Amino acid sequence: MEKNTSTKNTNHMKNIRSQSKLENKVSKALWQKGVRFRKNAKLFGTPDISISKYKTVIFIDSCFWHSCPVHGKIPKTNEDFWVKKLGRNMKRDLDVNRYYQEEGWCLLRIWEHELNQDFDSAIDKILDFINVSKEKNGYQ
Repeated sequence: MEKNTSTKNTNHMKNIRSQSKLENKVSKALWQKGVRFRKNAKLFGTPDISISKYKTVIFIDSCFWHSCPVHGKIPKTNEDFWVKKLGRNMKRDLDVNRYYQEEGWCLLRIWEHELNQDFDSAIDKILDFINVSKEKNGYQ
């Protein structure tokens, strides 16, 4: 088996799309339910879904990249790199959470595995969250 070099890793990372198939599936389901939103808006932390009118942001976190406590694993090759990289991701997530909390926004982080295990329940969870956000911000 060929070892990954720094150049190969860089090229591999460049090929990872900013929008996953799962994010697109969630977006399509919400749109079909009548929810109107922006995808990957240029807001702090680039939320996957945002509804500025309701001060609502939703992040769909992959179990690997966001170090899911249930499914997140550190690769055995180049372990030091991955510990640092995933640690920076976790710190960034905390900074993003803090920013939106301080600004009075409603923030939901939903794990990839929640969507994969029971997609319909996860969509209901997102819809409930959006409805609570609407009410919190004075919309019916």
